[in-house]
Amino acid sequence: MTSPPVTKEDTPKATGRERRGWYWYDWANSAFYTTIISVFLGPYLIPIAKTAACEQDFASMPADACARDFDTLTTGQLGFVDVLGFDIRPAAYFGLVLTVSTLLQIVLLPIIGALADHTGRKRQLLGGFAYVGALATLGLFFLEGDRYLLGGGLFILANVAYGASIVVYDSFLPQISTPAERDKVSSRGWAFGYLGGFLLLALNLVLYTGRDGFGVSEGMAVRICMMSAGLWWAIFTIIPLLTLRNRPVPAHESTALRSVGGSFRQLGRTISELRRYPGTLLFLVAYLIYNDGVQTVIGNSAPYASEALKLDKNVQIQAILMVQFVAFGGALLLGALARRFGTKRVVLASLLVWTVIVVMAVFLAEGAELQFYGLAFAIAIVLGGTQALSRSLYSHVIPRGKEAEYFSLLQISDKGSAFIGSLTITLAVQFTNSYRIAIVSLVVFFVIGFLMLLAVNLPKAIRQAGNEVPEHL
Repeated sequence: MTSPPVTKEDTPKATGRERRGWYWYDWANSAFYTTIISVFLGPYLIPIAKTAACEQDFASMPADACARDFDTLTTGQLGFVDVLGFDIRPAAYFGLVLTVSTLLQIVLLPIIGALADHTGRKRQLLGGFAYVGALATLGLFFLEGDRYLLGGGLFILANVAYGASIVVYDSFLPQISTPAERDKVSSRGWAFGYLGGFLLLALNLVLYTGRDGFGVSEGMAVRICMMSAGLWWAIFTIIPLLTLRNRPVPAHESTALRSVGGSFRQLGRTISELRRYPGTLLFLVAYLIYNDGVQTVIGNSAPYASEALKLDKNVQIQAILMVQFVAFGGALLLGALARRFGTKRVVLASLLVWTVIVVMAVFLAEGAELQFYGLAFAIAIVLGGTQALSRSLYSHVIPRGKEAEYFSLLQISDKGSAFIGSLTITLAVQFTNSYRIAIVSLVVFFVIGFLMLLAVNLPKAIRQAGNEVPEHL
């Protein structure tokens, strides 16, 4: 016997307090991405793995001399670390754990989304995943010496928990905002997150660059910075947990095991039902393609700056800080433009800007810091808005009551597409030995994504999903 559907009258109305609390989770979790992934962990974890390789293969050699001459010493069968029985080069170790965590997200996030919708306990799931991730990030403080396996394991746990919490967090958006409010609420959350990530990263860079004055070593400074991201994540997650509310769902199995089983069945039905929502499916594919371009540009900006433009680390760090700060205003600006000109038009316009950005990147001169800052500024303007407004558009084409499941598919398209962009860059560099050509090859993602998004009949897709078509779309 099927349960009666949950009607709009059964669902508590969102309040301004609840929406403001929702914004704070973007503020809380952005510290993990900016401080851990973007800046500190990779450059710190790889030397930890090199230390382990030195102790294994060059135990008689002074550690500092081994680290200095590691690349020339490690030939043949020397200079590897053991990861579950596999010999891995230290330089590839961070990429390996990032890939493993991404693959685990691809497998687990749809299940987590189904579980959130099936049980209705979104607030508890958000808190659980957030604190697992925050505690794992706090544990990175103990990453020193040759503890490369500890660092890799903690990062995988934290990154999977981060992705899971984002699925649950995003699924609140259709529940706390009306269709007319969706663009504004999504853009404000994204902007608030950029501001939070900027503020903690700025504080951490003060500690890192001024570590001698604070009387701490470089390693200790990095470990404090990484620990601060976990602390920031944990403290500010309290605010959304105090303000967000669960919504009622149809009756379901009462035990945790049966709920998980029900979630698997519900997930299977969701994937099968996508055929009934061709507009939703087309939007998902379009987003996968153009967001792949966005993520690949961001992920390869540092290698491009160092390899193609020969810019030093300080310039790259300052550019990252500027992007975080300017993206705060950019997300709000594009949100305001969407309310005036329509969300789809603004997203399409942002994709044209992305196309111009990657073409212009080819013509930057070596050592041209001002040109690089200008390009970073342009990226910051469209970065947050492209993602926030895409999230808002997607929320309109999701069937009611399946928010977490469908947002997990959005996250999967985000995570899964990273392989396509990375492969494109890798092949382009391999065959041309040019990061400039590699970057401009990403034009194809923005062009195809633009054309596919242009083909989406959003009003029809929204009606097919059983939702109200907003005035400005």
